[in-house]
Amino acid sequence: MPDAQIDRRTVVIGAAALTAGLTVAGCAAGAGSAPAASGPLAAADVPVGGATIFADRAVVVTQATAGSFAAFSTVCPHQGCNVNAVEGAEIVCPCHDSRFDLTGAVLTGPAESGLAAVPVTVSGSELTLD
Repeated sequence: MPDAQIDRRTVVIGAAALTAGLTVAGCAAGAGSAPAASGPLAAADVPVGGATIFADRAVVVTQATAGSFAAFSTVCPHQGCNVNAVEGAEIVCPCHDSRFDLTGAVLTGPAESGLAAVPVTVSGSELTLD
């Protein structure tokens, strides 16, 4: 019967493979979109000159000027991570720090294109994603 000893090289290769697998799984978990909730959003939840991320809808809604709303997918066009923060008037992707303005356009990469627009209708104090 062969000796069941594991050499250092096998341990290092196994650890590297496990780390790579966990890294890919972690990136995949942040990619895509969350299950969509239904119903209108409150316009009051979106600050003037800023944005609010509605993770349950996989959408970020901006209000550049009072009453001027726009909505965008939270999926970053660079590698599919979801933007998860708003810093002032910048929407931030946590994976590689791409930043987008309130129109969804790229401020800094590595993303080369802006966030995908999502149609939104304003009715009084409610926002409806079309």
